[in-house]
Amino acid sequence: MLLTHRGKLLTHQKLLSDVWGMAASGHTHYLRIYIQKLRNKIDPDPIQPRYIITEIGIGYRLVD
Repeated sequence: MLLTHRGKLLTHQKLLSDVWGMAASGHTHYLRIYIQKLRNKIDPDPIQPRYIITEIGIGYRLVD
């Protein structure tokens, strides 16, 4: 999802419903765990992410 919509802000709800289905829409902890795993794989310093940016309270954005 992030790669397909590179540069665009994807809300927590959009990511959860499109990836895990509507039943997961209230489980933002799934998303936080998954995003952290992605950051550990692709970011040189996951503590200061360069590629997956958090928009606090809204969602995530993949940047180049």
